Amino acid sequence: MKSTRDDNDSLLDRRTVVVGAGVLAATALAACGASGNDTAASAARSGGPTVLVKTADVPVGGGVIAGDTVVTQPSAGVFVGLDSTCTHAGCRVGEVTGGTVNCLCHGSKFGLDGSVVAGPAQRPLTSKVVRVEGDSVLSG
Repeated sequence: MKSTRDDNDSLLDRRTVVVGAGVLAATALAACGASGNDTAASAARSGGPTVLVKTADVPVGGGVIAGDTVVTQPSAGVFVGLDSTCTHAGCRVGEVTGGTVNCLCHGSKFGLDGSVVAGPAQRPLTSKVVRVEGDSVLSG
């Protein structure tokens, strides 16, 4: 049987090991996060704005799909952000042509403002906040 002193020494040793392992893991995670230098990815992780597209790349009367956002320009200088997920069955819309945002899965068509032009979708695309800074359209 161990003495009381031995039991306390064992407890201290286990505690030191557990705390040390936690500090080591936290340090490793911090180092991994600090190693990236991608400004857009960092902004996205922090919830900040991300450049989606250059304004010159979004045609008037058309749009561009930028990841999970559709950026349209219904009239000169007016930019609209829409979620790229079709409200019918959750597919990603596949193209912006002929003045509509088109889902290639089941044929739904949406106006440049996200409104339903042709089904089977019955709900408009969800709006997303975008803003213009300089020659870029940014999220948020």
